[in-house]
Amino acid sequence: MDWKVWHEKYDDPASPLTRRLRIVQGLVRQALNESPPGRLRVISLCAGQGRDILEVLADHSRREDVQVRLVELDEGNCELAKAAAQASGLSQVEVVAADASRSENYAGMTPADLVLICGLFGNISDADIERVVAACPQLCRTGGRVIWTRNRRAPDRVGRICGWFEERAFEREWLSDEAFEFGVGMHRFAGTPEPLALGRSLFSFVGYDRLPDEADASGAC
Repeated sequence: MDWKVWHEKYDDPASPLTRRLRIVQGLVRQALNESPPGRLRVISLCAGQGRDILEVLADHSRREDVQVRLVELDEGNCELAKAAAQASGLSQVEVVAADASRSENYAGMTPADLVLICGLFGNISDADIERVVAACPQLCRTGGRVIWTRNRRAPDRVGRICGWFEERAFEREWLSDEAFEFGVGMHRFAGTPEPLALGRSLFSFVGYDRLPDEADASGAC
């Protein structure tokens, strides 16, 4: 999969991915607006080009408060993320070219105020989705948010994902309408953060085109 080419769908006004990006960015802006004063930490798993957060921070009033770590394996997308951050003067953005499944890549940034899991759940198994959700109390501070996405192709996993979050003291704050082909959710953590367990694998990246039920997903994840 050429993930740089995949990201080009975000620039197509007719693409549902473009609408998904705008929804996610709106939630990111809301989460930053509602966060307490002071320094904020944001981490993004499988961050791609970082557009979910970088395009928001470019003109956000709290941009200087926000420390960001983007973890992405594709080096080409990492270079584009670094260039975008530099062009916007976002010196506090760290782009890590590494395996986002490895828990140690989030050390020093947890518990975070905002955790972005956008574009990942459509590329991993159900068991691994639940494993990532189960790790979120290690990633997120009390009162912090997780913003996540998952396509709604049958069998639709969005309700199940909400349930997994809510079983772990995450309160649902927003969920996209069922008519939209992507589930986009924001959950707020009401529990107590857990220590980050280092040296753990959070998931195995399969790819939407290789998952048994996603063979006809036409680029959605």
